[in-house]
Parts: sequence; C-alpha cells; structure tokens
Amino acid sequence: MSKLLFCVLLLCMAGPANATQMGELNLTYTLSGVIVLTIFAVAYVFVIGEEFLHIRKSKPMLLAAGVIWIIIGWIYTQHGFPEAAEEAFNHNLLEYAQLLLFLLVAMTYINALEERNVFDRIRVWMLMKGLSLRSLFWLTGLLAFSISSFANNLTTAMLMCAIVLKVAKDNHRFINIACINIVVAANAGGVFSPFGDITTLMIWQAGIVQFEQFIVLLFPALVNFLVPAMIMSFFISNEKSHVDEIKPVHQKRGAKRIIVLFFFTIATAVMCHSWMNMPPVLGMMLGLGYLQLLGFYLRHSLPKSLDKKRDIALQNNDEAALKQLGNIVPFDVFEKISRAEWDTLLFFYGVVMCVGGLGFMGYLAYVSEAMYTNWEPLYANILVGVLSAIVDNIPVVFAVLSMSPEMDLTQWLLVTMTAGVGGSLLAVGSAAGVALMGQTKGVYSFMGHLRWSWAIALGYGLSIYVHLLLSA
Repeated sequence: MSKLLFCVLLLCMAGPANATQMGELNLTYTLSGVIVLTIFAVAYVFVIGEEFLHIRKSKPMLLAAGVIWIIIGWIYTQHGFPEAAEEAFNHNLLEYAQLLLFLLVAMTYINALEERNVFDRIRVWMLMKGLSLRSLFWLTGLLAFSISSFANNLTTAMLMCAIVLKVAKDNHRFINIACINIVVAANAGGVFSPFGDITTLMIWQAGIVQFEQFIVLLFPALVNFLVPAMIMSFFISNEKSHVDEIKPVHQKRGAKRIIVLFFFTIATAVMCHSWMNMPPVLGMMLGLGYLQLLGFYLRHSLPKSLDKKRDIALQNNDEAALKQLGNIVPFDVFEKISRAEWDTLLFFYGVVMCVGGLGFMGYLAYVSEAMYTNWEPLYANILVGVLSAIVDNIPVVFAVLSMSPEMDLTQWLLVTMTAGVGGSLLAVGSAAGVALMGQTKGVYSFMGHLRWSWAIALGYGLSIYVHLLLSA
C-alpha cells in the first residue's frame, strides 16, 4: 500500500509523460484512469493481507487484470481504434507466456529433485554431522545462499528451515535468528544468477543483462548475506545440537540423472539466448523434453529394476526393503508439472497484465519521469529495493522494465540486486520470509525479524557500496 501512495506522490511531482510508453490515449487524468488505479490498489491490499485474509494472492490480481483490460478495450473501441488495445494486450501476454513456460520447466525440475529425495538427503547429511548451533547457523545460511542461485528461494528457505526446526525444537531464540539468516541468504543468493529469482529472470530475458554479467553481483550479494550473519552469529551459543532420531533417506532411482539433465537444460537455455538470440524459453522447453524422455525410460525399466531389487531383498531376508519396494510408484513428469507453484504463476500473470495496463494508460511514463529523470538512477534504484521490502518485488521490477529508463549496465545490475535483496529488510518482503513465518508457527515472526533489520540494512548499504566500488 505504501508503494501505491508513493506512486501517487510521484504522479503529482512528474512532468510530461513520454508518449512512447503509453497508448494513443493518455488516460491518466480521466475517470476511467482513477477507476483502474483504485481497482489495482484494492487488489494489492488483498495481496498484502494474504496472511490474515487467507485468500490466495492470485485471485484478486486475476480479477483486477481482467477488469482493467476490459475497461481499456471498451474505451479504445469507443474511440475507434480497438486494434491498439489488442496489440498492447498481446504484447504483455507474450512476455508473460515466455516467463510462464520458463518458470514452469524450472519448477518441474525442482519438484522432480524433491520427489527423488535429493533435498532430503542433504537434510539428513546435515543432521548426521552433529554440528554446534553456531556451525549449523553458518552451514544453513551458506547452503541457502548457494542453492537459491539455481532453485527458487522459497524451496531453499523451507528446506533449511526444516533442518533448524529438527535440531532446535524448543530453542525459539535460535530458530528466529537462524530463520532470519536463511531468508537473507536465500534472497541474496538469487541475485547473481538468472535462475535464482523471477526478477533476475525477467531482466535476463529482456536482454538488458547477459547471462555471464550477473556474476558481477556475486561479491555484493555475499556482502549482503555475510554482514548481518556475522553480527547475528555473536549472539548464538556454541553448544552441540541434539537430534533424537534420524531416519536414513535414500535417493530414488534416476535422481543423479535428473540433476545432470537440469544443468544441461540450463546450458541449453543459455546457449539459445547467447549464441542464437532466441528466447531462453526455447532451451527450457527442450529441457522439459529431456526430462520426459528420462521419465519414459524410468517408467518402462521400472519392472526390471524392481525384480532385481526384490531378488536381492529375498536373498538377504530384508522384510523392510521388500515393504519399501511395494510402495514405489512410477516416475510421472506431468505429476511434477501439476505440483508447480500455480498460485505464484497466476499471480505473476495478474501483475504483468495490471502493470502493463497502467503503463498503456500512461501512469508508468509519469513515474519514470519522476524517478529516473528528476532523480539520479542510483537513488531511484536504491529506493526500488526499499519498496521491495514492503510489497512483492515482481511488480516493482516489471514496472521498471516497462518504464525502460536509460541506464548503463552498472545501474541495471544495481536494480537487479536491490530488488532481490531489498525484500530481506522485512519478514513480509519476500516469499521466503512469509513461508517461514508459517512453517515455524510464529516462532520466526515479523517483530523478531524487525529487531535485526538494522543489521540487514547495514548489509544492504554495504552491498550497494561494494557493487559501485567494483564497477568503478
């Protein structure tokens, strides 16, 4: 909501709009424009209040997107050029479709790795180490930072949080600090790779930053994570962790091959974009074909594999193994696709179409004039990160891309980083933070996170300084 109020203030400050960023009609000071802004504001109130209203964030945004474009279509039809509205709608829809398919393939691979017990093996390995609480704090943070560079920060954060909850069941103070560290690490780890966050993917697919150029953000991202982590680590005891019982977990058949195919899929997407100037989604959809072929092989070779394992279990008189073999189900790619985060994907559709509609009506041109013409891009990009702590970073970054301000590579990388790590300033600033509040049943809370926001803000400021220093 604060972002909406801020945008209204910018509209009052702004000068003439850039006509290239809007349709043939400037509707910013019309009744229809006010209605559209109100619809978007009300929808976003529901999104912000998702945790309290218990309504999925995709629902209000889908409704808002539909109503906004119906209003635009009706107005343009009345003025005699409906083709302009149709073309604008199709342009925004194409942008969403490419990102949707890209994310769908990435989520399918992550779900396949999760179902094959890859992440559970990591969790059990960490629990068996018998680490001290301070060592566990650092290890979960470092793994969250590393894994989130290719897996989404939500999955990564929940995996690390499950380990913390298993080790420190009743130590609420440690759980809170460890979860803060995980959220900061997961958000920071996603900014130096196009696959780490939806916003970095959007910027990469837009062709503004090349795949290999994201690595420049590695050291600033490390600073963003390490500064608050070092401060918080002084408040953690060095006592040994205790786990009552650790059940062994075995990776399912095909797990290693899926890992190889996932990295091969990433390489294919990068080659399509960098070598052939084709959309990265082409390589990702080809990668889905890799996974489907592997799934076909795993399904048709399963009976032979089960017979071999059953003979070994009978020879060893292993009843537990025989019972486990009876619970094995064939690998199904389409089941993994169905388990994608559809609420996030549909919310993303609502955001793209709502922001696209506001831009077509002329509002983003005014905001761009105020932020990136009246201000230095440096200060505007820092502000983008602060706004990302209040609301989701997806609409913020899509708005910046729609504005298309004139910035050099340093500033585009800066806004990539600030939008990604800015969500760590508050517990509700990222999907990882919101998820962990629910996973810990309130042990990790908004106020608990807020007590350490000063340390996170210090890391945020120093990461910006390091990025500018390296760029200079």
